[in-house]
Amino acid sequence: QDQGRTLRDVSAAAAVSLGYLSEVERGQKEASSELLAAICGALDVPLSAVLSSVSSNMAEAETGDFDTRISAFVL
Repeated sequence: QDQGRTLRDVSAAAAVSLGYLSEVERGQKEASSELLAAICGALDVPLSAVLSSVSSNMAEAETGDFDTRISAFVL
């Protein structure tokens, strides 16, 4: 949406069916690494930037969970 592209535009550029891409967007299907790379290419977003962001978010979530468990244990 930020780029003003429709799901149809992205599906055509990524060479993936509109229905499948819609299911991925809604969390009903998992995106393979190949599909993720194709979507990133269609959106002109570096795959490395997406993977880095996901990695950072996961690390923060894991650290937060760890901090919560430690706090509960110490108290």
